Amino acid sequence: MCDSHILEKPADAADARRMLTMLSARTHTVVTAFALARAGNILESSPVESQVTFRKLTDAEIDAYIATDEPFDKAGAYGIQGIGGGFISQVEGSRDNVMGLPTERVVTALARHGVRRG
Repeated sequence: MCDSHILEKPADAADARRMLTMLSARTHTVVTAFALARAGNILESSPVESQVTFRKLTDAEIDAYIATDEPFDKAGAYGIQGIGGGFISQVEGSRDNVMGLPTERVVTALARHGVRRG
C-alpha cells in the first residue's frame, strides 16, 4: 500500500509504469497474512507488515524493467527476488514477507502448535 492505494498486479504496461512511478523514492507497506488450520479449525492467523523504500527511479529504468515482463505477475509491479530488487534501498521487517510468505513468523507459529522441522 502506498498512501492509501492498494497496489495489485498491473493490468498492463501503463498500469505498471503508474505503480513504479508512485513507488519511486518513497516508502510503502507490504502486508501479507497467513493462517494455520488443522481439521478445519483456524489455529492462528496474522497479518505481517514490512516497510519497503525504493530509491529514485528514472523513466528509462522503469521502461527497461517493464520490457522484461517481470512486473506483470507481481503485486506493486515489482519482485524483490528479481530485477526489481535493485530498486529497493531499504526494507524494515521481513524480506520474505515482501516475497509473499513471512517464513520466520510461519515457522514460529507452526512450532507453537507442535509442528517441528524434520
